[in-house]
Amino acid sequence: MPPCRSLILVCALAGLCAMGGARAEKADRNKPIVVEAERGSSFDLQRQVTVLNGNAVISQGTMVLRAERIELRETPDGYRAASAIGLPGKPATWRQRRDGGNDEVVEGSADRIEFDGRADTLRLVGSGTVRRLRGGAVADEITGATIVWDNTAEVFRVEGGATTAANPTGRVRLTLTPRAEPASGAATPAAAPLAPSRSLGAPR
Repeated sequence: MPPCRSLILVCALAGLCAMGGARAEKADRNKPIVVEAERGSSFDLQRQVTVLNGNAVISQGTMVLRAERIELRETPDGYRAASAIGLPGKPATWRQRRDGGNDEVVEGSADRIEFDGRADTLRLVGSGTVRRLRGGAVADEITGATIVWDNTAEVFRVEGGATTAANPTGRVRLTLTPRAEPASGAATPAAAPLAPSRSLGAPR
């Protein structure tokens, strides 16, 4: 794959560290998981599989996952995995407040969003986009055909692909907005890597 179509971003990379703030809201992992949907859904207690159809929503604290269809599974060893599938023109979305970030929120969208609690990864497949919002305005943005966050290795992997309406060039793109200069004498807070919550994946 040509270099312009594939990019590995390590958390120590200056640009990604500049995305500032702290990790995703820590308190979320201790909150109950709430599932909702508009149409027929199924809850298989024996197989530990929940399938939600029609404007499906899974929320846990400040974390919200939305899609036309969501399948939530729990493995025998207690890990959770989720697959969220959107519609043409209406992608699956994920949104969460950053811990200690005050007015900072991280959100992502893709044709399909997959969470693997055992591997501790979040995968955005098809027109993937991850944004950090500060005060409601987009501060930083990553786009690519596929975006994978490996929380254990603390690495983002972003791949380009075919051209789409959301990404007309098909190239990987990382846009960073500089932080406003702190007031004279004010301490500059330490930056931390952008990271999704591990709350859905924690074994019970």
